[in-house]
Amino acid sequence: MTDVTRVETTPTIAPVRPPVETPTEATRPIDTDGGDHDRFAHYCRKDDITRAMVTGEAIVALCGKQWVPTRDPERYPICPTCKERKAAGWRL
Repeated sequence: MTDVTRVETTPTIAPVRPPVETPTEATRPIDTDGGDHDRFAHYCRKDDITRAMVTGEAIVALCGKQWVPTRDPERYPICPTCKERKAAGWRL
């Protein structure tokens, strides 16, 4: 009879690789000039407003204010700077 010895081995585990990180675009805060313009409705192009409402992008008003429209402009008075510039013939 032949002597056979049994050797027990532990299974080897493959190293775990970390998941691949997907690059993301960093969002930058929108400058609201201290918030004074937030109390007014502003003049903007209709197609810009529609795009901003769908995509959440910031738009620029006639007065230079940058923001993402989320509120009903009918509830606010018109921005005096936008009103002056529109009366002076400025266009968007």
